[in-house]
Amino acid sequence: MLGVYENFPDKVQMATFFVSLVSHKRLQQALTEAFHRLNAENLVLEDIGNPSIPQCKVVFELGIAEGQTFSFLDDKETEHVLRIIKERPFPTMDFLCAIRYYRAPDGKMRPLRFDYYLFRFLFGKDLIELRVFHERGSMHVAPGELAAFLGDRVNRLFPKRVLKAVEAS
Repeated sequence: MLGVYENFPDKVQMATFFVSLVSHKRLQQALTEAFHRLNAENLVLEDIGNPSIPQCKVVFELGIAEGQTFSFLDDKETEHVLRIIKERPFPTMDFLCAIRYYRAPDGKMRPLRFDYYLFRFLFGKDLIELRVFHERGSMHVAPGELAAFLGDRVNRLFPKRVLKAVEAS
C-alpha cells in the first residue's frame, strides 16, 4: 500500500506534533514536493542543525513507502504520489530518509557514513504527528533538528508559515 511501510518500528527516537493551517491534502502535496526538492539539493550540515562535523556537505535521498519497500521521490514518482493525494489524502505517510555526508579536509571529497531515518506522518483531525526512527548510522543530525528542518522546508512552499510545532506541556 502506497504511503505505508509495513515494518515501521513501534519504538521511535522521537515524536513531535504539528498543527497545520492548510488541509491535509495541501499539506501532503507540500510535504511530497519539499522532499522531492531536497533530493536535488546539496547542503552543508550547518543548514540542518548544530554541526557535529564542520564544513560537511549533506545529500538527502528521500523515498515514500510502499509496503515493504520505498520508492525514491524522483520526478515520475512525485507526480504519481501527487495524483493520488489529489484524489484522496493519506491517513499515514511513511518515508525513508538516507542522509549522505561528505567532507573535504584536503580539498578532495571523502564520503562519511550514512544516516538512515524513517519518518511516519500521522494525520489526525486536529494534529499531525511525526515519528522519527533512526535506523542506523552515525546520527550527525539529531532527530529533533531534522524534524524542525523538515517543517521549515514545508513552510517555505507557502507565503506564510502553515506548519507549526506544538510545544509539549
